[in-house]
Parts: sequence; C-alpha cells; structure tokens
Amino acid sequence: MLRIYSSLSRTKEDFKPVEPGKVRMYVCGMTVYDFCHLGHARMLVSFDVIQRWLRTMGYQVSYVRNITDIDDKIIRRAVERNQRMQDVTAFYINAMHADEKALNVQSPDFEPRATQHVGDMLGIIKLLEDKGLAYQGTDGDVNYAVRQFAGYGKLSGKSLDDLRAGERVAVADGKRDPLDFVLWKAAKNEEPAESKWPSAYGMGRPGWHIECSAMSHALLGMPLDIHGGGPDLKFPHHENEIAQSEGAFGGQMASVWMHCGPLMVDSDKMSKSLGNFFTIRETISAKATDTESSYEFNPREAEMLRFFIVRNHYRSTQNYAPDNLYDAQQALDRLYQTLANIPAVAEAGIDWNSSYAQRFREAMNDDFNTAGAVAVLFDIANQANREKSGVLSAELKALGGVLGLLQHDPQSYLRSGTRYVRDAVVPSSALTDELIDQLVEERNQAKLAKHFARADEIRDQLRSEGIELEDKAGGVTQWRRA
Repeated sequence: MLRIYSSLSRTKEDFKPVEPGKVRMYVCGMTVYDFCHLGHARMLVSFDVIQRWLRTMGYQVSYVRNITDIDDKIIRRAVERNQRMQDVTAFYINAMHADEKALNVQSPDFEPRATQHVGDMLGIIKLLEDKGLAYQGTDGDVNYAVRQFAGYGKLSGKSLDDLRAGERVAVADGKRDPLDFVLWKAAKNEEPAESKWPSAYGMGRPGWHIECSAMSHALLGMPLDIHGGGPDLKFPHHENEIAQSEGAFGGQMASVWMHCGPLMVDSDKMSKSLGNFFTIRETISAKATDTESSYEFNPREAEMLRFFIVRNHYRSTQNYAPDNLYDAQQALDRLYQTLANIPAVAEAGIDWNSSYAQRFREAMNDDFNTAGAVAVLFDIANQANREKSGVLSAELKALGGVLGLLQHDPQSYLRSGTRYVRDAVVPSSALTDELIDQLVEERNQAKLAKHFARADEIRDQLRSEGIELEDKAGGVTQWRRA
C-alpha cells in the first residue's frame, strides 16, 4: 500500500485515489521570465519520480504542470528588453524544456498556460463574488475576502491573526482587509496592451493565485488526488488556491497536498543577493549561454544532478555544496562502473518477486523514499560485482530506470568528462576519444612486446590528462575520464 505524507493532515496517509486506478495530479510549475534554477530542478525531478512510480504501480495518471505566462515580472522583463511578452515567455519556455530534457524529466500530460484560461479565471471570480467572497475595490482590483472563508489557514496551520496579505506586490489601498489578496488586477496605462484582457470589472489581468484554481479545475476537476509544488508555495499560493477553489465550488480541492523540501546552497537559502544563485544550465553545461534557449549539456553532469536530487528524500532539506556534488558524481560513477564491468544480460521486465525489487518497492511505497530505493541499487551493484552476475546488472539498470537513472551506455557515460571530481585534472582538448583509443592500443602492444617502460609511460601520460585505465582479463583495457 502506497503511503504519502500530506501537508494538509501533517501525517502519512494510505493513498486512495478518488477513482480507483486513476490519479489526477496537479503541480505548480514555472513563471517563465528567467532560466530555471536549482530549486526548480528539485521540484521537476521530484515530481517526475513521483509520477513515474505511480505509473509503475499501474495507475493511469493525468499529470498537469502549469506555466505562468502572465505576471508582473514577465511584464517588467518584456519592457526592459523592448520585446513582446509572448516572445519573452516563448524563449524561457523553450529553455525550461531544454533543462527537462537534460535532467531526463518526462513531459507532463498537460502543460496549460495561464493566458489560455483567463475566461475560466473570470468565471471563478464571478462565482466568488456571487457568494460574497470577492469584491471590487476602489482602485479597480477584485480581491478575495479572506475572513469570509472559514477554512483559511488550514494548510499552513496559521491563524488569521498570524497571517498577512499574500499578494506578490505591496498591499493596495482598495483592499478592505490587509489579508485579502488580488484575484483580478486593474490595468495600468503604462503596461503593454498585450497584458490586458476585457472583463466585467474593466480591462485587467488575473492575479497569480487564481491561475492554478482555474487550470486545475478546467483540466482535472475536483477533488484532485495530489496537488504539489515547491516548499515556498504552501503559503500563500496554495492556501489561497484552497480558498478560491473550495469557496467557488464547495467540497475539497485536493485529497493530498505534497511539498518538496528546501534546497540550500552551502547551508544558506539560495538568493541572487547572496551570490549563491545557480541555474540548471550552468550546473550541467560548460557551453550554455544566456542568448540561446537550447544548449549542449554534459550527460554525466546532468545525470549527476538528477542523482544528487533523487538520493535524498523529496521532503528533506538538501544542501547544494561542492563536496556533496563530488560525492554524488563518485557514487553514480560506481553504479555505471558496475554496468560497464558486468554487462547486463538481455533486458527484461522487473521481477517484483525478487528480494531487491521487493525492498525497492517497499521504500518507494513509503512516501516515495528514493533514498531507500537508491540504497537498494548499491546493494545490487555490490552483489553483482561479487558474483559477476549479468542478471543482477540487468536488475540494477531496470530499477534505476524507474528513477530515471542508469540508462546511458556505460562506456559512453564513463568516457565523458565531468567538472565534479575532487582535484580533477582537466583533460587536454586535443585528447579525443580516438586518440585515447590509439594510446591504449599502443600500450597494449608495448605490453605484449614486453616494453613495459613504454607501457608505463603511456599510462602515466593518460593519467596526467585525467584518464584512468583498468586492465581486464584477456588483455582488454577499459578507460574512463576521471
């Protein structure tokens, strides 16, 4: 039985979808005005693993992850660059998709954009107004009357007296209560025409929170089986979503609320002001630029970042630091080294009756405990190395695939370079795979001719360039980049 920790009940609960065999999952996605950062990477990978496991268990999953493509920051970025809003958002949507590809994140089943659902948002606002939960202020904004919704604060666990307005910008004068938040923003003359829509309340645009209530209801209805997002969304965004959706439609918005834990950088919160802000692309590519949405990523570094995220439980606090990345790279390399040394036998489906697969399933069914599942992978690798078992290598690769790991060709993976190695020697740009192969062959011939001094000289030359050799039985030599 799958058990999931719900942020609403603050306990692990047996997972019982509303419709047996089907899961409706909504996850709050990106506001596309900049490149995705490492916190986004954690959210993307964590919920990718969750939907993969639900499908592995046989559920029919409808996974929705939205895109916010109308927002104050997007408008500012468009004005700064003298570009159309749609051009700004299209660029960063493509950049986000490039990050997803690099991290082996599968596309959601639906990826709605806020601008496609403005009509749905206005419909919800009208329902809230009719029920006395929304009003138009003197400044033209339409606000949610927080104190009129009895359940406000149940997700965050805060009382009304503890809370402050959840709006992204300063509290407007037109609000009746500082706790109230904006549903519809009245248009300003200086804003681009493309950021304004007609409505019964005048020209304007939706507030941030109403977007997800509209998109989730339009695509999945209520109640959702799972609603998820990053740790910073619990309040005010998700609290406000509950107030909007349950206030408009009644009932329960979501059965289970899930939130990733925070990602820290050297034990500090990631922030541009602290100078510790890292994008996904700069972390996994030495060639990415800010002028192109797509980029050439390093497959070894990209999988290392995914592994770094997956080896921790999704609710834990995770610390991005050099030593932790080096450890992640070294650990992932060990798994690939097993697959390189002991090739998997013909691939087949996972035998869930095997002891390793049962332990893997038990870990994943315990609130998606990927840390426990990764521990099983290392146990399999150790046993495979002891027994020289291609069957176990096949099981290692298959179970790794459930987590989106270990699907590269082992030799190609190990022959790609990485910046995440302690005291690594940077290989010469002239040291191509072909040249390395030639030197390895020359060394093998020198050994056969008993020219051991030359063989040692070649080995030392390669090591100085960051190339490690491993001599195997039968005169075979494998190499990898350190």
